[in-house]
Amino acid sequence: MLVGNKADLRHLRDVPMGESIGFAERENTFFMEKSALEVLNVENTFTEVLTQIYRVVSRKALDIGDDTTSVPRGQTINIGKDDVSAIMKGGCCSS
Repeated sequence: MLVGNKADLRHLRDVPMGESIGFAERENTFFMEKSALEVLNVENTFTEVLTQIYRVVSRKALDIGDDTTSVPRGQTINIGKDDVSAIMKGGCCSS
């Protein structure tokens, strides 16, 4: 996953958006931009990261199949919008 940060600083952009999108497509990677200042895609980015991780882990679990030497299966964790909002209220660097 490729996440462009500081999307609010368009005038200071070093990499054109089309180039970022092209790179993500060539690498078969999800791309999105976010801005914490403008609260643009902050929750969506967090949710999408979790979704992409879940997809990768699920795909690997399917590839492993019934191999008894594989990593044991864990519990499903459902992340809802309220859960994401509660986490985001703490800020990125809160203790």
